[in-house]
Order: sequence, then structure tokens, then C-alpha cells
Amino acid sequence: MIKIIAAAAVLLCLASAAFAQSLFTSEQDPTAGARVFGAKGCSNCHSIEGLGGKIGPDLARTQQGRSFYDLAAAMWNHLPGMADKMRELKIQRPLLSAEDAANLIAFLFTLQYFDRPGNVDAGKRLFAEKKCVVCHQLNGTGGVVGPNLDGLKDYGSPLFIAAAMWNHGPSMAAVMREKRIARPSFRGSELTDLITYIKSAATAKSESPVTVLTGSPERGRRLFADKHCLECHSVASQGGKIGPDLADKALHRSILDFAAAMWNKAPAMLAAMKTRKVAAPRLEPEEMADIVAYLYSVQYFARPGNAKRGREIASQKGCFSCHGVAGVGDKSAPSFSQIKDIDSPATVIAAMWNHSFLTDRPLQGQKTLWPQFRADEMADLAAYLQTSGRGPT
Repeated sequence: MIKIIAAAAVLLCLASAAFAQSLFTSEQDPTAGARVFGAKGCSNCHSIEGLGGKIGPDLARTQQGRSFYDLAAAMWNHLPGMADKMRELKIQRPLLSAEDAANLIAFLFTLQYFDRPGNVDAGKRLFAEKKCVVCHQLNGTGGVVGPNLDGLKDYGSPLFIAAAMWNHGPSMAAVMREKRIARPSFRGSELTDLITYIKSAATAKSESPVTVLTGSPERGRRLFADKHCLECHSVASQGGKIGPDLADKALHRSILDFAAAMWNKAPAMLAAMKTRKVAAPRLEPEEMADIVAYLYSVQYFARPGNAKRGREIASQKGCFSCHGVAGVGDKSAPSFSQIKDIDSPATVIAAMWNHSFLTDRPLQGQKTLWPQFRADEMADLAAYLQTSGRGPT
């Protein structure tokens, strides 16, 4: 569990920005969420990178989306199965406060930020195929044009490597042109495999090893402007239009995906900066960590919900068969317009989780189907529930 908490600390420095929904706040703490994961018994059934229970899936290895509402919808959709398993194992189902729900989902969100270990054998092959060995020496083998890579053994942060690749990219490109070496690109897990091999084969130990770097989304937001990134790239449609919108979560899924994308697109980016007479910025590892944390955090709330659509979804999914609102619906459960303190996405998710305790057994004489929600539907429903007590929608 200590490893899990240490990993979650990368996004401990929380921020807000000018989007429809704020980013991480002091009420959404990934490190606190790691403690919730253990204290509420989630680790009895679920593991994180192999650490924990084996009944449910490993939550660091699921391929589903990772926005707040992706995770909230997954929690709701799988709740009947989880409840059945807990009853079978005689495990008391936990209640979640709004703070618990916010922190837990923030923790689960950060899991995708980290790369899984790569394949050493594949990395060794790539070290030769990508011609790294021509310029770099590793464990006594290779060229001496570039720096010896044995010192990377103690550099636990891939962001250090990402920053080095960006800063030294132009000089590396010049050497490759001189030696008539095609500039390599990285696809899929290739960069992860390559770095895994380098760290496994490296021999030198640093006097001051670099561990996982923490990143501040707020500092990253400022750096994104100060380093002129905003002149070419937009974030959630705010900024330049020359490069892609970097809030698009399909562009990068992890730290090394991000580093590979920067390396692959560096020639085009540097050419665009030269045309616009913008000096290529140098990025320290800590600055790279901040920028990546910022770009990653804007995915947290993928899009704002729509209360009007949420009311339609509540009707379509049968919520009004139990809950009334403004005189509409059954009276077997509290009216939505009477529910208090539902004033944030986290309070909505906590209330939905805790409410489900009432549905452990079918209502008298009724056969109810558990409604399933997509992430966008969950966002709309949450928006509706947050406004349902403030008059008609």
C-alpha cells in the first residue's frame, strides 16, 4: 500500500483552471484516496498492479476511460455484482462520504498516469534497432558520441528522461544527420521497453538518485503559457490552433506516451517555432513534471454535464419509478427536489453509492433492473441532481 500511496503523490499539488468544472481541489486528494482504498476494504477484492485482492479486476490494468464520470459510472454499473460478492463473503459494504468518494475516484484516476514496466528483451532489441547503441554506451558496449547511459539506473522518474530527450533532441538530430542515421520514432510501448532495458542494464549508481517527480497542475498551467506552448497548442479549445488540442485524452495516456509523442513530433514542432521566431524552450525535469500534470489533469472532468439531458436520462432509466420530483413519480424513495446537500459531482456519486443499500433486495412485488450509465450520461445525471432541489429544470 505504501507504493500505491507514493505513486498517487505525483498529483498531490492540486489546481483549478478556466474550464466548466474545476480540476483537482483540496477535496480531491489522490493520496487520501489511496488510504480510502485500503480503509474501506476495496483492496480485499481489487489489486493495484498486483498488490491486493484477486476477486475483482486489477484497477491499474483496466482499459476503460479514466475521467471522473468514467470511473463514477463504472462504480455504479458494477455495484450489484460487487454487492452480491460482498454478501457471499460476508463483508460489510462500506458507506462513502462525499470526501471519500472524491478522494477515491481521484486516486483511481491517477493510476493511468504511471507506466507499467516494459519488456527488457524488447528494449534490448530496440536499443540496437533504433541505433541508440551507435552513440550511447551502456554496460561497456556502444558508442561514445552521446553521454554514457549507465547513470540512468537510479533515475526513477521517466519525466527526467522525457526532459532530456526534448532538450537534447536538436543536437541528437544533428549528429544523426551527420552519421546518416534515420531519426527513430517510438510507437506503442517501445519507449517504455527501451527505458526498462536501459535501467536494467545500467551499472553506475548516482550519489543522489532521482525518484518519481511530483507535478503541480497549477504551475504547469503557468509554464504552458510562459514556455510559449499556448501559442501553437490549445487546451480544451483555449489557445493556438497550429498543433493539436492537448486536452484530447486520446493524444497521450501516460508519462512515457507523452514523452514519445514529444520526441516523435519534435522536428515539426521545432520547424513551426522557427517559422514563428519562437525560441525552443528548455525544460527542466521539474517543469516537465508540472506541464504533464497539467495536461493530464484537464482530462479529469471530460466535459460538463447538462441538467436538462440529465432529467431526460433519469426518466429513461426509470429513476422516477421510485423517486419523485415536483409532484412527478412514485413516493417509495425521497423526491429528488427534497434531497439536500447534493451540490457537487462527488456528493452525487456518494449519494448514489450509499442509496444503493436500499436496493439490496427488490422492492415489494417489483422486479427492478439495475440501470447502466455511460460516462456522459452520468455527467448529465449528476448535473440534474445538483440542480433538482433548486426549482424546475
